[in-house]
Amino acid sequence: MLYIIALPLLISLSFKQKYKESIPARFFLYKNRKFSSENGIWFHVCSLGEARALKPILELIHGRDIKITTITHTGQAEAKKYDAQVRYLPYEMFLPFWIKKQKLLIVLEAEFWYMLFAVAFSKGTRVILLNARISEKSAKKYLQFAWFYKRLLWHVEMIYAQSEADKNRFLALGAKNIEVIGNIKLAGKILKTKDYKKPEQECIVAGSTHEGEEGSVLKAFIEYRKQKDSKLIIVPRHPERFENVYALMQEYAKNNSLTLSKFSSHCAFDTDMILVDAMGELNNIYAISDIAILGGAFREDVGGHNPLEPAHFGCKIITGKHFFHQKELFKYVHHVQYVESDAIHKALLACGNLPASMVEERINLEPIIEKILKN
Repeated sequence: MLYIIALPLLISLSFKQKYKESIPARFFLYKNRKFSSENGIWFHVCSLGEARALKPILELIHGRDIKITTITHTGQAEAKKYDAQVRYLPYEMFLPFWIKKQKLLIVLEAEFWYMLFAVAFSKGTRVILLNARISEKSAKKYLQFAWFYKRLLWHVEMIYAQSEADKNRFLALGAKNIEVIGNIKLAGKILKTKDYKKPEQECIVAGSTHEGEEGSVLKAFIEYRKQKDSKLIIVPRHPERFENVYALMQEYAKNNSLTLSKFSSHCAFDTDMILVDAMGELNNIYAISDIAILGGAFREDVGGHNPLEPAHFGCKIITGKHFFHQKELFKYVHHVQYVESDAIHKALLACGNLPASMVEERINLEPIIEKILKN
């Protein structure tokens, strides 16, 4: 009944760029056929970050029959880079008719879909949670429905948790067979795909920014330029926001006599401010930057983004205090400034006396690979 009631909304959302592929596939099974074979290794991820995190694991099990499902279109695009059958995960009511038996279903992070677990298990598929987490912010809500999550987790053979705190939260929900392995994102190779010439001026990149964050960054940058000659590169998290962010940057550029360019039409870094309106460029930008203002943590509802990439390229990281989804990763990154949005200017000034951020730990994937390859 809820599905039928929601049909007008689903149809209208299907016309938006962000959802034009994922909603028809997930809610109407449009061009989203079943996997063509059984008894493979099926990974389910949500979006871009989790899809990328699969890379070191897939390299170690190369040649196997791999399947991947995703939720978002960015996750789908990333998953299609692998040698695998890739699909969108259908809405839950379709799963009993859509799922084929596989040898193993590996679900990443916090993708807790009851029908996914129950139907896969009923068809004889072993279910494993990998990089599993329950944030401190979500834990209370989960505990209110502990009876439901205990039933859901009953279908799970093994849980590889990110931290001891995550393990304890899973135990409180009635889960069993939990092992703490750390965050598998620590195992991934962080690479750039292109080499750009580093600007002579100090280069600040605002990476993976969300609505409301660019304004705070721009205000801080304008103040900072009064003390130090620098340039600002903004890389929004979602491509559908490129035009709105560019309009905001135009306003600041005009009011402060700054030059501005779009990366897509002017692939150089010779203006005061640059909007990177292209996907897959963020690591290349980190590689030529001195300071990284990492988005997603200046708002209370996003939870932060991966700090390993800017740290790998030696950026001095500034981020917000709401990084609850990335808490485990930030544990391994040193020399990070955590500030509110109105203190970004002060953090930029402090960067002159701080060392570059760095990552000190790695993760051993061998126990996970042994489990995956177990007959």
